[in-house]
Amino acid sequence: MLLYFLDSITNMLSTRVKTVHNFRLKHRLALILMCNLLGLTGCDRQQDIQFSGAAQGTTYTLKLAAVDSHFTKASLQAEVDKILADIDSKMSNYRDDSEISHINQQHTTEWITISPEITELLTISKTVFQKSKGCFDLTVKPIFDLWGFSKHENRVPTPDEIQATLKHVGMQALEIDAPNNKIRKRDPLLAIDLSAIAQGYSVQALAKYMEQQGINNYLIEIGGEMKAKGIKSNQQPWKVAIQKPIPNSSNIHRILEIKEQQGTAIMTAGTYRNFFEDHGQAYSHILDPRTGRPVTHQLLSVTVLHDDPTWADAWDTALLCMGETEAEQLAEAEQLKVLLIYQQDKELKEYVNTAFNQAAIPLTQE
Repeated sequence: MLLYFLDSITNMLSTRVKTVHNFRLKHRLALILMCNLLGLTGCDRQQDIQFSGAAQGTTYTLKLAAVDSHFTKASLQAEVDKILADIDSKMSNYRDDSEISHINQQHTTEWITISPEITELLTISKTVFQKSKGCFDLTVKPIFDLWGFSKHENRVPTPDEIQATLKHVGMQALEIDAPNNKIRKRDPLLAIDLSAIAQGYSVQALAKYMEQQGINNYLIEIGGEMKAKGIKSNQQPWKVAIQKPIPNSSNIHRILEIKEQQGTAIMTAGTYRNFFEDHGQAYSHILDPRTGRPVTHQLLSVTVLHDDPTWADAWDTALLCMGETEAEQLAEAEQLKVLLIYQQDKELKEYVNTAFNQAAIPLTQE
């Protein structure tokens, strides 16, 4: 996990439904009307709710502040689990029965009908693919499999294996008909891996659900990816911590106080977390789709602030692939809010742009 909660409901350190919405809105209006007519007290009580669970091969935590008393933790968590399970059924590459697995199993160049959710992710990904000059590429799955990352069976493939596999990688070979929710593979062996963007989409899906229920003060985290909106019940901003990008360390590098109360995603990607060693050489799980090999630059961690977690999730991966120099240039060109941590002369260095500092206050640095 690359990001930590620094806020619980008690400020302790710790690392869609339209029909439902309408029902609850009517229930709330009826409750207010009854209170006014009968002069009852305590009808507008609010509460703080926090719960955690397991989903999508990782964990999630939600912290909800100043929630109307007619909500219960059990009912909200049940809806969260339902939303995450639905996303998993569409986007998981680890389930043979998921929609994306069925798409990958279709070795055809005919048009394939897909769900609107996957259309949205592929459309966003195609844009980031183009702007990152191919560094963000969801068709990298065959290379990921070749290195054994998919099944935790790490190996160093031969140059010939890499070149042969690269022939079937490249989002330029994927046509997207967004209005009709269809795609076509120009290469029938093209395979898609949504893991670099699906978690951000999941965070946004939960955020949308909470806002549909009138819950506008929250901190949502899935596998270290977050979105914060509003403030805590004590009127203080949400705070999160960025981990120091050093292997086998859980030390905090920087604490952020989130200033953008209208809602901002906080997404971090790093090269230091997932890697393996072979004959004394370390190989990162962050692959450059253009070379078919793990990245070798000195950029260790990328944190992106964005109003949409899905876009943030794509951008942090793209920038991490590109390296510190190109990432800085692209962030400025796209007006992204970024914090880059890289290694120079065995020391950690930072690049933080003005847009980032306007959205989050750095409270401390180790």
